[in-house]
Amino acid sequence: MLVRAAYGQTLRRISFDDLQLLPLRLPDVLFLERCSFVGTDLRQATLDGGHFKMCNLRGADLRGASLRNATFSACDLRGADLRGTDLTRVRLGRVLTGSDNGHTLVSGAVTDRGVDLTTFLESDQK
Repeated sequence: MLVRAAYGQTLRRISFDDLQLLPLRLPDVLFLERCSFVGTDLRQATLDGGHFKMCNLRGADLRGASLRNATFSACDLRGADLRGTDLTRVRLGRVLTGSDNGHTLVSGAVTDRGVDLTTFLESDQK
């Protein structure tokens, strides 16, 4: 399903839980609504420009992935591993990042100049 996704396509209510999706490269503009990636291995994936709306990424492994220009709206990122991920120009709107399933890990993530996601995520985790 993801491999055949096309530019501008919308995928709704699909579960990719606990799958190993590497090396995955999505088209620059792909809309994912209410999709689940719980525990999914997305290391080194290219998800640039993806629009994640109400998606569940609890415990997803995104180490070293590229999420440039991605948007996360009302998504659950608790316990996700974003270490070393390229988060340049990423937009986060009402994301869950702490408590139930562990903290979201962001050390070494690449962000826009002057943006400190650790402050944003740590304040959300208390």
